[in-house]
Amino acid sequence: MGDTDQRLKSRRLVFYQDDVDKIDKALINYQTLSKSKCNILVDIEGHAVTKVGDTEGIDLETIAALVAASFAATKEVAKILGQTEFTTLTHQGKVESIQLTLIGQRTILATIFDSKTTIGMVMFYTKELVERLVVIFDEIGNRKQEIRFEEGFGNDVSDVLDDLFDD
Repeated sequence: MGDTDQRLKSRRLVFYQDDVDKIDKALINYQTLSKSKCNILVDIEGHAVTKVGDTEGIDLETIAALVAASFAATKEVAKILGQTEFTTLTHQGKVESIQLTLIGQRTILATIFDSKTTIGMVMFYTKELVERLVVIFDEIGNRKQEIRFEEGFGNDVSDVLDDLFDD
């Protein structure tokens, strides 16, 4: 495995359902406080991890890929300007706006908001959310990677093997 592959592997997080439940709880609280329309957590590789709020009409796969690509491009712009990276990127539209926030080095929060809130409200509550999510991600990153099987998995495997070998 090359150096790049090793770096990506070490930065990748494995999310279990209880992890997503904790993240969703934090995102729901943030959404309520910031009055944002929806929030999508994207990994740096461009995959949607979870979402809360009204995402009707939003192609999550496409937005996740574009959010990651946008952040990658912005990182290069930051380097040209002598910065390590920018941690927040905001695009304001006439009706809806989006703020992208780097959380740790592994995920990006896409906050979509409209005229019911302001960029100031979003930025104010984002700081607290980032601190909360970093703690959750540290817990996930520091746990021993374990393989979890659903209840009954062993019986299912045994049945398949019995069928396969006609026992």
